[in-house]
Amino acid sequence: MDMTPFEQMPLAAARDIRYILFDIDDTVTTGGKLTDEAYSAMWDLFRAGYALVPVTGRPAGWCDMIIRQWPVEAVVCENGAFALYRDGEDVIRTLTHPNAAANPRPAIEGLCRAVLAAVPGARLARDQFCRVYDAAFDFAEDEPRLPEAAVEAIMNACAAHGAKYKLSSIHVNAWYGDYDKLSMAQLYFARAARADDAKKRVLFFGDSPNDEPMFSYFPNSCGVENVRDFQLKMAVLPTYVTQDRGGAGFSRAARALIHRTGGCHD
Repeated sequence: MDMTPFEQMPLAAARDIRYILFDIDDTVTTGGKLTDEAYSAMWDLFRAGYALVPVTGRPAGWCDMIIRQWPVEAVVCENGAFALYRDGEDVIRTLTHPNAAANPRPAIEGLCRAVLAAVPGARLARDQFCRVYDAAFDFAEDEPRLPEAAVEAIMNACAAHGAKYKLSSIHVNAWYGDYDKLSMAQLYFARAARADDAKKRVLFFGDSPNDEPMFSYFPNSCGVENVRDFQLKMAVLPTYVTQDRGGAGFSRAARALIHRTGGCHD
């Protein structure tokens, strides 16, 4: 079944939205860059009363910067290992997923060595140095782009070493522990945001297979147009889709939401 254009979201559902959750790479970025258009759209949403929460595979070091410098309420980090959020006194707090490994570094370092030895051309993402809970194997962020066979081999090597893994538009992320973006987002809403009705109050934007748990749970899920690049690899697609790729699609949808609803009504 195909996805519905975002502009056709029922107005009643649009008016219920309080939280804007979104992936980062190739969802709000375009060609690896956060454009002025996409960043301005975040500020437009913030000023319109929405609470913004990036839900990303990016590392702890990036997430600390994001919660300090972007107009966001929280950040779900490293594919759900933990979240950073601001409490009622504007203090940054950490909420760690209970299934995240307590001492992840030895296992992650061993996994990195094993995958790099097993797969010719495999490489770690340049942001690996500021990760805590996972390994990120880059196949498309930096050149040369790895062939699909190498990406499959990386995922198979991760599985062979008992790691859970997810495919993004640029990395294969692998970790130890039973968690994902969705379970950490649910934990954040239960323990930090204390939002009992988050399922209907969230609008989630994503673009790739590692967003599938979010697409499957939130009825108001939207893929930027480049989600179609992965359509044949995904079991679950978002409900809606934008007319543009990456940050342009996110920006267009954000402004359409504000225009249609007049902003968040809480």
